[in-house]
Formats: sequence, structure tokens, C-alpha cells
Amino acid sequence: MPNYRIAFLGFGNVGRALARLLLRKRAELRADHNITFTVTGIATGSHGIAISERGIDLERALALLAEGKDLTALSDFPVADGLEFARRVPADVLFENTPVNYENGEPAVSHIRTALERGIHVATANKGPVVHAYRELTALAERVGRKFYFESAVMDGAPIFSLFRETLPAARLLAFRGILNSTTNLILTRMETENETLDEAITYAQSVGIAETDPSGDIDGWDAAIKVAALATVLMGIPLKPQDVERRGIRGITLEDVQQAKAEGKRWKLVCSARLVDGRLEAKVAPEKVSVASPLYGVMGTSSLITFETDVLGALSIREDNPGPETTAYGLLADFVNSVRN
Repeated sequence: MPNYRIAFLGFGNVGRALARLLLRKRAELRADHNITFTVTGIATGSHGIAISERGIDLERALALLAEGKDLTALSDFPVADGLEFARRVPADVLFENTPVNYENGEPAVSHIRTALERGIHVATANKGPVVHAYRELTALAERVGRKFYFESAVMDGAPIFSLFRETLPAARLLAFRGILNSTTNLILTRMETENETLDEAITYAQSVGIAETDPSGDIDGWDAAIKVAALATVLMGIPLKPQDVERRGIRGITLEDVQQAKAEGKRWKLVCSARLVDGRLEAKVAPEKVSVASPLYGVMGTSSLITFETDVLGALSIREDNPGPETTAYGLLADFVNSVRN
């Protein structure tokens, strides 16, 4: 039975959720998929980096972090940064989950390139490398006989990329439309159901860990735009950067706007869309008022939904209700299993 050496580059909420999921699924992975694993590296942003050929006790690492302690004591030798970690960690699979860089995807692109060049499978929830280096990294993975997977980059663990990769052969994606940013959807929901102002709803989203301290990436539509770019790049074969997406966030939506829409039987949603028109891609992120006839109308809170139009099927929709770090972690786990199984 093969034993895979795994490493975590980025160990925030998603990385720790993945660690707990791997521990919970350990027996199932062994029995159903013939997979066992040893953790050989963990790199955190603020609590140190550890590499150990002998293996790292994952439960102990989680306990140390829960107490606010450093992981450096678990390492066989000092490691300066994430790139050195990617160069030196003895691993068969790397989970790269550092923060997203909308502008150029770094340093995640370099982390992933380095790991693939060393013959390591890579799974990531980071949208940056998908948008800024998809063709390069996919070609590199193919050359070295490894996998570069990123199921959790859009809609957490919902099977978006693998749906087309595995189950829709010869289907050509013509358009998609949906709600892809959980934070703005929660904010708009709070404004409607709790009569909160935009600022009050943002504060609530921050208090429950949905919005960042600086929420501008969500509020101004950058997170949604990079997801549109990732879907277009991978599923439509049209390289697209978030800067190329027509983008308008929800910063200008007022409580009065939301109340007026409600009086009209409508709701404001931040809608992501892309469509091929006469061979040209039109990609957009913008707030829209949707009626009860729209499938987006009932998508509330942190839920998401996307509808695909292809040349061979009618409208095909995937909905994910109230995702969190655990669902993102599952997408990474699925990428791990699919990488080593295939």
C-alpha cells in the first residue's frame, strides 16, 4: 500500500480544516482508496515552518497552533520562507494555500512551479496561479507526469473543474452566470432581512469570520472577477485576467436601494457572468436586481450558484449552500485522491 508524503504550504483556516479532515478520513482513505499518508512539512504565515523527513504529528501541530505556539521546534532544520520550503520539503503532494494575489498570482505561482519541477503533485485553493499561470503550470505538470489541480479555487469544494474535466467530454462551454462571492451575498442578505446598512452588514460579516479586516477585495468585486477569470481560462480556454473583467462591486448599494428592490419583489445580487458573443468573450461582475423568476433569487446568505450553458446540454446548475473552510478542504482532499489515483 503506497504511503504518500504530504506537505502544507499555508496553514490558515482552510489548511487546518484540511488537516482535521485528513485525520478524520484516514481509515476511509486506507480502506477505500488504498492511500496512507505521512505529513513531512507545514509552513505557516506567522507560526513558523517545520520540515521533518521522519514525519510530523499532525494532531500535535494542530494543538500547538491552537495554543498560539510556534511549529519551528518540530523541524529538522531551519527554513527561511515558503519558496525554500517548496524547494526542500520531501513530499509527494503539496497543498499550496497561501493568500491570493489578484495582480500576478505570486508567490503561489513560484511555489507551485518549484514543487512540480521537483516531481510533486500540487493541489491548491488559490485562484491566483489558476488565472495567471494556468497554461504554464498545467503544461509543466504534464511534462513531469504530475497533477496540478485546483477544485477549491471556485465555489469551495463543489465539483466545478472536475465536472468538465471528468464527466463532460466534448462539451463546449458557451456561457455561465451565477453568484460566486459568499461575502457580498451575505452582506446583501443582511441588508434585506435585517435592515442593516452596508457598513453594518460588513461589520457583521467580519464578526462571523466571513469578511476580511479589509473587505475591499469582496466589496469592490475583485474576488468575483478573479473567479470569472479562472472559469473562463480553464473551462472556456480563453486566458483572462481579473483586470480584463468588466467589474463593479456593491460599494454603491444603499439600504434604500435594497428596500426599494424588495418593494418591487426583487433582490440585489452581485452577478458573475461570461458569454461568447460572435467569437468574443464578454465577462462581467456587477450588482443586478433579480426577480423571483431567476434561479439567483433564492440564493441567500453565504450560498453560491452557477449555471452553465454548453453546446450539448440545456442549462446545468450547481448550488452550494453555506460553505466554509471544511467544504474548501474537501475540494483539496478530492484533488489529492484524484492526483495519486490517476
